[in-house]
Amino acid sequence: MKRIANVVTVFMMLCTIPVWSQQRPVQSLYMFDPLLINPAYAGAQVQLSATMIYRNQWVNLEGAPKTFTTTLHSGFLQSKMGLGLILSNDQIGIHNDVGVYGVYSYKVKLNRELSLSMGLQGGFNYLVTDYNKLTLKNPGDPNLSGAVSKYNPNVGAGVYLRSTKFFLGLSSPQIIENTVVDLSVDTQAKQRRYYYVHGGTSMPISKVVKFVPSALIRFQDEAPISFDVNTTFVFYDAVGLGVSYRLNEGVVALFELQLDDHFHVGYAYDYTTSDLNRVSNGSHELMINYRLKIPKIHKGLECPTYW
Repeated sequence: MKRIANVVTVFMMLCTIPVWSQQRPVQSLYMFDPLLINPAYAGAQVQLSATMIYRNQWVNLEGAPKTFTTTLHSGFLQSKMGLGLILSNDQIGIHNDVGVYGVYSYKVKLNRELSLSMGLQGGFNYLVTDYNKLTLKNPGDPNLSGAVSKYNPNVGAGVYLRSTKFFLGLSSPQIIENTVVDLSVDTQAKQRRYYYVHGGTSMPISKVVKFVPSALIRFQDEAPISFDVNTTFVFYDAVGLGVSYRLNEGVVALFELQLDDHFHVGYAYDYTTSDLNRVSNGSHELMINYRLKIPKIHKGLECPTYW
């Protein structure tokens, strides 16, 4: 646990000066579960959609992040309204962060092919920091002993513009800047507000191949801009192969497979291009999605394809 102790010690020292970095988990398969970044996506697939994603980041690095997310959402009222639920568990070192959020969206048809959805989400994060897992040179330090827990309520909002040819979204999933670390000494760390802009399109190349480019830009208050550029080729509307580039972090290889009308699975491998590649073999991410059309709710409605 020596590495974890060093990480926490450096973190506590940096809290005394203005330092900012990305605080929320980064995932590579978000394009197949956009509800994670934009509440306005709730109900966009019309039918009931359940997705689980597990990410093991920076393999072989002790204390590195491990993130598990589950989303559930569906369209209602002839797909004019969407309701959903987001559950998450993010572990990094001695910190364990559990999130629970309810989601609501309302969709307005602008014309036959274009719609605008507006979404809200609300819930909380429950953060537990267990200092007992540390191996300290000074075990008597009162600031680094025992376990500390904290509830952080939050809200988010977003808009999502979609047509048969493209999509474009803008969102801020967590707006309130909660204090996440508040020691008895004069140190404090806050959860900074952040924003997402995401968009993409689907372009048929032939009868059996589609080209699906997309991008995601991340803005966080008082932190550098980060972005992903994604390119995916889809074959026979069943198999997807793609590559993503993440600024200053790495290159991602993507694989997706539609097993049938209900199940869709995905895998991503992140090759780290930063200095972390000296101590890590990259990151792995797995996804499984299940969709079900409920006759009483979705009768007579057309459900979008996976791509």
